[in-house]
This record gives sequence, structure tokens and C-alpha cells, in this order.
Amino acid sequence: MSAKFVTLRGVSVHNLKSMDLDVPHGKLVVFCGVSGSGKTSLALDTLYAEGQRRYIESFSAYTRQFLQRLEKPAAERIEGIPPAVAVTRQYGGSSSSSRSTVATATEIVDYLRLLFAKIGCVICPQCQRAVSQDTAESAAESLAKLAADSRFMVCFPRPVTDDEDLGTVCASLQEDGFVRAIIDGRIIDLASSTSTEKFDGGSGTEMIYVIVDRLTTATSTSSSGRVRDSLETSFEHGFGQCAVFADQHHPGAVEVTLEARAWFRLAFSIGLRCDQCSIDFPEPEPRLFSFNSPLGACADCKGFGNILDIDMDLVVPDREKTLGEGAIAPWRTPAYVHELEELTALSEEYGIPMDVPYRELTDTQLRLIQEGVPERQFGGLRGFFAWLERRKYKMHLRVFMSRWRSYRLCQTCQGQRLCPEALATQVDGRNIAQVCELSIRDALEFVHNLNLNTWQRKLTHQVTPQILSRLGFLDAVGLGYLTLDRTLRTLSGGEAQRVALTTSLGSCLVNMLYVLDEPSAGLHAVDIERLVDAIRELRDRGNSVVVVEHEESVLRAADQVVEFGPAAGDQGGEVVFQGTPVELEKEGASLTGEYLARRRGHFVPAERRAPQQGCLRLIGARGNNLQLLDVEFPLGLLCLVTGVSGSGKSTLVEETLYPALCRRLGKEAPKPLPFDDLLGTDQVNDVILVDQSPLGRSPRSNPATYIKAFDEIRAVFADTVEARTHNYTAGHFSFNVDGGRCTTCKGDGHLQIDMQFMADVYVKCSQCDGRRYQKAILDVTYRNRSISDVLQMTVREAFSFFRGRRKIQTKLKKLIDVGLDYLCLGQPANTLSAGEAQRLKLAGYLASTRRGRTVFILNEPSTGLHFSDVLKLLDCFGELNQLGHSLIVIEHNLQIMQAADHIIDLGPGAADEGGRVVASGPPERIAEDKNFPTARYLADVLQGPTTPDEY
Repeated sequence: MSAKFVTLRGVSVHNLKSMDLDVPHGKLVVFCGVSGSGKTSLALDTLYAEGQRRYIESFSAYTRQFLQRLEKPAAERIEGIPPAVAVTRQYGGSSSSSRSTVATATEIVDYLRLLFAKIGCVICPQCQRAVSQDTAESAAESLAKLAADSRFMVCFPRPVTDDEDLGTVCASLQEDGFVRAIIDGRIIDLASSTSTEKFDGGSGTEMIYVIVDRLTTATSTSSSGRVRDSLETSFEHGFGQCAVFADQHHPGAVEVTLEARAWFRLAFSIGLRCDQCSIDFPEPEPRLFSFNSPLGACADCKGFGNILDIDMDLVVPDREKTLGEGAIAPWRTPAYVHELEELTALSEEYGIPMDVPYRELTDTQLRLIQEGVPERQFGGLRGFFAWLERRKYKMHLRVFMSRWRSYRLCQTCQGQRLCPEALATQVDGRNIAQVCELSIRDALEFVHNLNLNTWQRKLTHQVTPQILSRLGFLDAVGLGYLTLDRTLRTLSGGEAQRVALTTSLGSCLVNMLYVLDEPSAGLHAVDIERLVDAIRELRDRGNSVVVVEHEESVLRAADQVVEFGPAAGDQGGEVVFQGTPVELEKEGASLTGEYLARRRGHFVPAERRAPQQGCLRLIGARGNNLQLLDVEFPLGLLCLVTGVSGSGKSTLVEETLYPALCRRLGKEAPKPLPFDDLLGTDQVNDVILVDQSPLGRSPRSNPATYIKAFDEIRAVFADTVEARTHNYTAGHFSFNVDGGRCTTCKGDGHLQIDMQFMADVYVKCSQCDGRRYQKAILDVTYRNRSISDVLQMTVREAFSFFRGRRKIQTKLKKLIDVGLDYLCLGQPANTLSAGEAQRLKLAGYLASTRRGRTVFILNEPSTGLHFSDVLKLLDCFGELNQLGHSLIVIEHNLQIMQAADHIIDLGPGAADEGGRVVASGPPERIAEDKNFPTARYLADVLQGPTTPDEY
């Protein structure tokens, strides 16, 4: 069996209950089930961890210290497992570094660097001539083209520095066996002291040419070996440089005067040197074409393409204000108001009006404000920021300076990130930066149509297939519109997910185990079709593919489906179904099959909520690819923003509407992307962005603390008789402050041990046995349970345990409502998935007593949710709507689309093909025009019963 299957026996990772499972080799297997049922525990924490661990164990001890170490899964036996590769959303998430681009993330730029290093041609940026390397053989072939009966002299250049004596130099050359040299246009005899003295003594000579041999074309034809020997001697003594003076013209030669007549000088170099412009170029190597290497990065911007500099729009945010009213923002602060006072004292003498709007000041007046008046010890803005720069070692000054800085394009490299020497190398008329500026579709065509000779094709026969493979995959999954130099942090979630898959799925590995964690996250239905084709291709190469997924089209494409359940947390961890998708849809086979066959979860409301609370109207939105949009977002409803990946949804909602609304409501927010106006904000009291960003890096945060339930729980323990007897307060039951927490582990429950080159090890605290508190605090119980026991309870268990405690139950009920009842109260927040973190944030807002009308903005809240979990999420949305709040949700999930009140569909395509509103209104209206992708899929799911089934 182990030859055909990955055999798993007695797996007990996390909530898995001694699970036995056989995963077939060479098949596409999809793991599904409700959130928290154990899918990821088996896929990533067991299959991938064991496959990776065994592969790493085959390396030497020295190599293993540099690799990620994964713990051995808790299992009785695992057999037949191949080396594993995992592609998770954490791996594919958008990087915060501006150095990470589409090309770097997919390794395309690494192969492009090899391509340019191998076959790149150096073009002098000044004269636009090709710069090539010479050898004695190539130089001899060039000299063979001289006219018949031509005379020529083979020389090497010898520079003479200011601190050298010409006579001494000539004597040294004579000792080396050379007889003649060319100095100041004259041929002199090095042995004649009178000749050298004539040119010595401050003559200004910078370069002399030492004659190695004098030849004619007839001599060179009969004795080619003599010519090559002379050229090699010149290269050797000239440190790679050689000069030939001929009495007849030769293509590429420079005319000079020698002995009062015209001669022609040819320059040869074994290095890359443009003799006409006197520019030396480094030898092309892969590091030269990397903006992450000091060798290739632009000297000014250090490879970032932009420079952090003082932004006058931030320094003077309101140009309608006068200087007296504080137009210069940094000089309004109490610490630096003296700068404004100095300017005021000088204003009358230098004609700087203090009561005229800043925008009306003349160039002369602005220059005085910028440059200052040195003779009066006033440094102006330039001197002020220079003074701050010299003191930036102080933290508060660095923070203060950051308020007035923004990025601008590097003027040296014009945003191309590389040094001029790297940009001088071209392949088919383009440098590497110009290739990276191409869209993936155009780059694919460029590489495919490279005009290579036989020698170049032989050099790149292993490089170009790798580039074409990765570019082809990106184009196949619908990302052909992206440019290779696009930074990852500017990508949408769906775009980043597909880029992350490229390195693994675009490679040529075989007989591997690929574990994909929800690869459809952030993808529109039309994009998922392309993704499924790519995953099938990966399987067809002979790989085993395990996918954790809820998306219907991925489930139907599987060779085998494994469903975990029957519920989440302690009630899950079992295999409730294993078989084909067709068997999954049979009635009674499984919970997922019921939704897949649309016997459950297909709910189209008989009547949708109509907009009755007005709307937010965004006018002239034109950030990124938005094409001057005017969009109305109805309030009091569930409003969805849909469209294919890259159509502009996040740009419209997260980067334009949200920050613009925050600023109108007086909340701090990033600068919104360009727009003209935002109307209707007087109908809103607050706006909240519920995204999938982590809740925090600290393991001390947990579900109980986040929704403020732990405060009430500690109060319950502090109110017990035993606690009052010992004067314990609620603070004694906190693991974040001293008093009752364990003094050894400081309330963590574990101790971190630094293993130097190996991964850090966490061991259970021996003092408290991992229970976080001192023994005296643990002795205080409520209903026979200590505070540590309560933290180990699931949300549902705690809800029952605290019966009669309405404040606690009310807060815990919100966690149950969003489908997080399986979480332990004390589970560290940094271990939650992105979808769990988003739902926990939503539960926190539901649990808080919030007054006034609030706009909730969510980005793909269905990520990681099973069909049944989506229904719970919709119930939460309905509760918020009933309270008078509004929801604006970026979403692709068809189950949520059919339940929405209003949909704004962007498209019709991505990037330049998107950025327009193609349809707006209730789902039925969106589904009418089937020329657009969203309408086609939505029309299909809207067909069905108009009343909910029994769940």
C-alpha cells in the first residue's frame, strides 16, 4: 500500500483523533470541512511537516542549521511520503518591502540576470556604440583588414602621473627591453637621454605609448604569429590595453598627428572599455544586474527606485493659509515655533509678507524661506531639516522628521533601480530594467522571440525555458497584465496569491508532494478556472497535490475529496467522508455534499432590503487603474463590491473610500488615493475597517482578552470567597501584570531557549507546569475550575460554564455567532488564521456597545470559511444591518453575493481593462447582462428555491 499511498496511522496533531488515512500518490486530493475541523493540521502540520523534515534530515548537520526546522508530527506511523512543498497564504502574502516585486518573488529576475550576464551586449550610454572585449586573435583579425602596404606600430599605453619623473619612467621601460615610445606626437628613442630630457620637466604629458613592434601588412600576412605575440605583449604590459598606430585609415580608428603627419589610432582592450568616451565597464555577471546587490544598485537610491525626501505638500498642507497663520506645519509645534518667530523678525526687512496666502508668494520670497538668510543666522527650511538630520540619532526627532517626508522618483536612475553600468548591458535592444517594465504578456513575447545566434542559444538553453515557464504560468492564471517590476505590496490579495504559486507551480519538479492552503483565496470565479487548470497540470507531471479548499469548482475538479468533521475543535478531528466528488454529492454523504448539491445553503431572499438611509457618493476616484469613477454606496445595507482580481476593488474601497471617510470624520488614516469629493458623510458617525491583518505579534493576546470577556471572568474569580479572604483583586488573575502570574515564565506558560544555530525551543515552565499562574492563585476556583482551566476551555464550553453570568455569555455569544466557538479562550492570537483573525475582530465590534451609525468595511471575510460558516457570517451581517449599521464588503463568494442587498461590479477586466463600474444594483439586476464574468456566475446561483432549506 505504501507504494501507491501516503499511509498515515494514529495521527494526533492538534485536534486530530488518532486519525488513519491513505492519501493516493499522483492525485489531486482536496481536504474540506468546517473551520477548525483539522484540515490544516493534517495537510500542513502533518503531511508537509513530515515530508519536509525527512528531506532536510538527508542533509549534513552543517546544512541543516540554515534551514527551517519542523517538529516531528505526533503520529504512530507515516509511510510513503515524498519530499514536500507548501504554498500557504502566509508565504504568498503581500510583502511590506518595496524591494519585493513580481519578478523577484517568482525568481524570473534571477534567470533574467543569468541571461544578461551570458549574452548581454554592452552599449556605451554616451556614444551608443557596442563595447566588446578583444583578444590577441580578434585584434589580429581586425589588423588584417588594413590596406595593402600599410605600416603600423603595436603599442601599449603607459600613463604618467604627476608625481612621476618622465626620465625615470623611460629608463624603467628601457630596462624592460623596450626601445621606442610615442610622446607628445613624436617617436623618441628611450636610450637617448637628450630625447627624454627634451620632454621632461613639466611638459604636461599624461600618456605615452610604448612601441612593442613595427610591422607592415605584408609582414603580418606572412608572420601572423609575430603579430599575435606583439599584441599579447602589449596587453600584458598595458594592463589589458593596446593601441595600434597605422598610416592608413581603418574603420573605428581615431585620426592623430604623429611626426607632423596623419596617423590612425586603433584601441583594443581585453576589458570592456569605450575608447572614444574613455569609459570602462565591469564584466557582466549576475550580481551586476541585481538592485539588491551593492554592485548593481543605483548609488543614490540604493536600489529602491525612489528617495525619501522632504515633501513640501506635507510641510505646507494648506497653501491658502498665510505664514502668520502657520502655513508651515512643522513650525507650528511648540518646540520649533521660534523658527517662525525668526522668520517674522526678518520679514519686513526682506519683503516677506506674513499676511498673504502661501500660494501667492513670489519665487524670490519662497527661495528666502527655503534657503534662509545665512548672514542673519536664519537657515530657512533647508537649514532646519539639516539640523534635524544631524540629530536623528534621537528617536523623537526621527519620528518628527518622518511626518514631513515622502518618496519621490530617483532622478539618477529614473526609478530603474540599477547603476548606469548595469543598464548599459542590453539583450535585443533592451536593458534588464526595460524588460522588467514590460507586462508579463509582453515579456513572454520578448523572450520567446529573442534573436539569438547558435552560440547564444547554446549558452542560454537552460535559462530561457525557466523564464518562459514562469511567465507562461503567470499569463495562464490571468496575470498577463502585471508588469514584472510591480511591487508585491501593491497587489490585490488574489494577485499576490497567484504570484506566490508561480515559484512552485511554474517549476518543473516531479514526484513531489504539493500542499496548497486555500489557493483560491481572493480569486474571482473566472480566475479560479485558470487556477484549477494550473493545479491539474501540476498533478499531470506526476506530483501528488493536496489542497485545503472550500471553493466549489476546486472540489469538483478533485480526484478525491476528504472531509473532516463532524464539527470544529474537540468535536472535529475525524474523517467523515473520503471519495470522489460525485460520491460526495449523494444525499446524506456529508455536510459539504449537501451544500455542493445545493440542498442546503441556497438562499435567495424573497425581498431584499431597499436603501432607506441615504448613500455615500464618491466622485472622481482615479487612483491606480480607476477611471474617474462616480460611485454610490447605499447605507444601511449589505453592499458588495465585486469584480475580477485586479479590477480595482481594493483601490476603490480600502485605499480611497476608507481613508477619505476617516478624514471627513476626524479619524487618523493614510492619505487617500486621488478623488474629487465625498458626499453623504453627515449620515455616518464612524467607519471601521475589518481586514485580515494579524491581531498582533504578542502571544498574550487571545480571544477572551480581545472581546473584553476576560475582564469579566477575572472579576468573577476575584468575587469568590477565597479570593476576597486573601484580598485578591481582578489584577491577581491577569497573566500580563505582576501579582498572581508565575514569576518564572512571566505568565507565558513556556520558556524560550535559544539554540544558537538551531531553531529556538519552547519548553513548558517547570515552575507553573504551563498554567501561567502561581499556585496560590490556581487554588482559587469557581465551580471547581481554576482561572487556568477556564483559559483551556473552548468558547462553547465556557458559554455553558458561565451560565447565569449574562455579561460574559453576551460577549462569548458573539464568538459563537461568527463561527469561532471551537477556539480556546486562551489561544494566542498570533496563531489564528487570517480568516479567524478577521472574524474575531468582527466579534469584538459586535460585543462592544457602539452607538450611532457605523460603516463596516470588510475585505473578503469569507476567506477560509466553509459553506456552513458563511451562513453564520451572513447572520452577523444581518444583525449589524438591523442595528442601523452599514456594510461595504469586497467579496467573490457567490453564497454571499446571492444574499447581498446591493452589488457594485467593477471590471470588465483587470488593470487597464478594469477600473470601471460595469453594473450596480440588486443581484438580480447584476445577473441580467451575462457579458460580464460576475453576471454569468451569479445568474447560475440565483436559480433555485426562494426560501431557505432546513439546516
